Amino acid sequence: MSPPDLAIDAVGLTKSFGSTAALCKVDLAVEAGTICGLLGPNGAGKSTLVRILATLTVPDSGRARVGGYDVVACAGEVRRHIGLVGQQAAVDQRISGRDNLRMFGRLHHLPERDARARADELLAELDLSAAADRLVSTYSGGMRRRLDLAASVITSPSVLFLDEPTTGLDPRSRAEMWARIRSLVAEGTTVLLTTQYLDEADQLADQIVIVDDGEVIGRGRPAELKAMVGTERLEIVVRDRDQTAAAATALERVLRATADVVPGSGRIGIPASGSETVVSALVELGRLQIATDDIGLRRPTLDDVFLRLTGHRTAAAAATAELTR
Repeated sequence: MSPPDLAIDAVGLTKSFGSTAALCKVDLAVEAGTICGLLGPNGAGKSTLVRILATLTVPDSGRARVGGYDVVACAGEVRRHIGLVGQQAAVDQRISGRDNLRMFGRLHHLPERDARARADELLAELDLSAAADRLVSTYSGGMRRRLDLAASVITSPSVLFLDEPTTGLDPRSRAEMWARIRSLVAEGTTVLLTTQYLDEADQLADQIVIVDDGEVIGRGRPAELKAMVGTERLEIVVRDRDQTAAAATALERVLRATADVVPGSGRIGIPASGSETVVSALVELGRLQIATDDIGLRRPTLDDVFLRLTGHRTAAAAATAELTR
């Protein structure tokens, strides 16, 4: 039995597809009424883990309980207590938003009157009432994702799985989705969130679990994880990209720490402790006649944690770095 305060309790989950190991003895414990951010590179096993917990895939070994029910032995009971927003919207674009939600209500065995009332309630909560009777094919990406979220909570699930729910959304739509997720948790829902946006996990998650190659390689509260890479970081952009390696070596020698280099960008990040050491590092770069286009001292982010643990940035962070080159 799972402890009563755990909404998700998984031990030793293993899953392979042919010769490819998707999960290797993964443990996961998520307290009720909290948000757990699940991070990892593409292909790390995040979606496989979500599919197992949502009863869409059976593990090869290990066990998991969601809402107190075994995901294999009591799959039907688990489904009655969860909601799922996948990477692709599950709503039907050929009918209206209102008809979508009524249909989902009926599929969950709500009486017709209750399904209509619940649909109207969610349309209002997610600011979709004005577009309720339009075909979903006319909705923007943000509107479709909000409708998908509404469909997933039609029966007020105790556990909600969000698999990269804001991918491709503009900043305003992302902020609206964040606000709705927070309100669901305030009402008692437990959320497991996979995301490529580390700022999203930093803003929302009470606990973060990082997976790579099917294994858990880090876990903790955001502040605890960021403390792993130091209190402050010096970031520079080398003007001459050919001098990046020499600059990184010089910084490591002066600051006695390991530098992280974004390939091809001239960007270097390295833990630093105080202004005096930073000045010494910059003096050394000047002595070597290494010019910089940008210099900054900042606190570590989850991107630094991710880079340290996995050896590379998320797809979203890499795309941002490419745009700023």
